[in-house]
Amino acid sequence: MDKSEVLTAINAGNKNTLMEALGIEFTEASEGYVEAKMPVDFRTHQPMGLLHGGATAALAETLGSVGSHMLIDRNTEATVGIEINANHMKGVKSGWVTGKAQIQHKGRKLHVWNIDVYDEHENKIAVCRLTNMIIQKSNPS
Repeated sequence: MDKSEVLTAINAGNKNTLMEALGIEFTEASEGYVEAKMPVDFRTHQPMGLLHGGATAALAETLGSVGSHMLIDRNTEATVGIEINANHMKGVKSGWVTGKAQIQHKGRKLHVWNIDVYDEHENKIAVCRLTNMIIQKSNPS
């Protein structure tokens, strides 16, 4: 698959999910690096009209989860998020934010991702870290 086919497949997987509801769109994907954008609008606002921290965390977890999914044997393994944290440094009222996820540790059982989130002016608005556990898929009975 070429790069555009990979992005098309990832974005198609967003149908009828939280990612579709939040308007998350993947823009880059390669081994160990994933990038996506998310609108800052009524879908992602908190009551004061700013980007909701939970929406930022959802973007970060989505990026790291897709990134780990790309690194495993999808026939025998699956990934589950076991810890996420986010430090919010700047508010955003409108436009788009972009999350850029890079793997920091690719172990047999754990993946650790750093995800930086930027506004449209390339100001860093949040830093996040996600830890995913790699599990074996159970055999169907």
